[in-house]
Amino acid sequence: MSNVKTAVIYYSSGGTNYQLAQWAAEGAKQAGSEVKVLKVAETAPQAAIDSNPTWKANHEATKDVPEVTLADLEWADAIIFSIPTRFGNMPVQMKQFLDLTGGLWFQGKLVNMVVSAMSSAQNPHGGQ
Repeated sequence: MSNVKTAVIYYSSGGTNYQLAQWAAEGAKQAGSEVKVLKVAETAPQAAIDSNPTWKANHEATKDVPEVTLADLEWADAIIFSIPTRFGNMPVQMKQFLDLTGGLWFQGKLVNMVVSAMSSAQNPHGGQ
């Protein structure tokens, strides 16, 4: 897998999908890929983050992880998403980022990419 560039893109409020992203990055690196671990921008108000100790701790622990940009998608040959479920859907933070990729899609810049995804939920049968 030499010369393959992999973007591992995640959203995680509690840390689970950040950990999944780390494991995916580790596996891609072991296979010889150049890897970027990137998070989508947080859109929740700071007061909401501060009101949940787990969310606040994860937000602080991952403050130095770069936020994904459209240029990162153009750079990548492969993309792995790590996304929690929210009521059987993805969090708005990830949806907002994906909605911004329309221009790249329209220009054909996302053609022939390998894409994979993983998900998590706090409860059994949580909507995956």
